[in-house]
Amino acid sequence: MTIRHFLTLNDLTPAELQQIMHRAIELKAMHHAGEIFEPLKNKTLAMIFEKSSTRTRISFEAGMTQLGGHALFLSSNDTQLGRGEPLEDSARVISSMVDGIMIRTFGHDIVETMAKYSSVPIINALTDDYHPCQLLADMQTYQEHRGSIQGKTVLWVGDGNNMCHSYINAAKQYDFKLRITCPEGYDPNMDLVKANAERVEIIRNPLDAAENVDLIVTDVWASMGQEDEQKLREKAFDDYQVNKAMMNKADKDALFMHCLPAHRGEEVTADVIDGKDSVVWDEAENRLHAQKALLEFLMARK
Repeated sequence: MTIRHFLTLNDLTPAELQQIMHRAIELKAMHHAGEIFEPLKNKTLAMIFEKSSTRTRISFEAGMTQLGGHALFLSSNDTQLGRGEPLEDSARVISSMVDGIMIRTFGHDIVETMAKYSSVPIINALTDDYHPCQLLADMQTYQEHRGSIQGKTVLWVGDGNNMCHSYINAAKQYDFKLRITCPEGYDPNMDLVKANAERVEIIRNPLDAAENVDLIVTDVWASMGQEDEQKLREKAFDDYQVNKAMMNKADKDALFMHCLPAHRGEEVTADVIDGKDSVVWDEAENRLHAQKALLEFLMARK
């Protein structure tokens, strides 16, 4: 059997991503109905955390339990990873004892190296460059509330960060248009933008960018590791807050999403994130169901 990894959305085909999304919706219904389904019985997922987490740890750990398996939490403080053991050695050893490895870390090269030397699937649970698991949840959430996102227009507001990069990949894989509105100096990877130029554009004026869009998405202004830039970023992003004025520019059925945690009064106003157009709580819960579908796809394959 060929080992499949999930480092970015591009590691799966559009058809496979659709399969996982619809399977996630099925698994969600089964879970809510109290149905026991354990395709990963006696399987173990190693969860390597070099960055802190709430939703990622809970969703993967609970997901493995619900699928009949076990999740093993590993922090760099408690393993040889934090003492300089080569990634190649860690990948070989850990993968010889478990059935899958999930990593939440800094450099994207770390998950790429782990995948190269691992004998089991590697799942990117966030790097500085990409956050593909969040996009599985976001696409599922849109599907549940508005149907297919194909042909729609999405607006990313704020920093050209790992979430923005994953939305660029999603635009290609799920077939939608993506507008990015951000201040100069905070652009996403321009090679990625240029490679997807037929679907992706940068519009500096946020209200112009919001015109008739179907989905508005944002993230905190200062991500993990950027706390010392908080004041500088507050000034730079002052005009890039998602508020009622921006939502009013969007289509009347437009939704609002945020990967959380959110800072009300900074990147989004309270009346938007807690308002009728917000689906952030469904989006957060869907991390569990989307990742269960991913785990089943990668780890229950014959």
